[in-house]
Amino acid sequence: MAIIFLLIALSGMVALGFLYFFVWAVKDGQYDDDVTPAMRILLDDELVKPNASNETNTEQNDHLFKT
Repeated sequence: MAIIFLLIALSGMVALGFLYFFVWAVKDGQYDDDVTPAMRILLDDELVKPNASNETNTEQNDHLFKT
């Protein structure tokens, strides 16, 4: 029976720990911007232009993929 009281007390301390860290994260500003991450996927990335050396390498290696 004593183990049940020990487990209840231990689970209460764990719950209070989670509550403390949640309140700390909210006060620290972790949940301030919840709109931008969802819209970030809609923004275009900058295009990377291939170098001239990359073009010649792909032309040289094209024969490897032809059957």
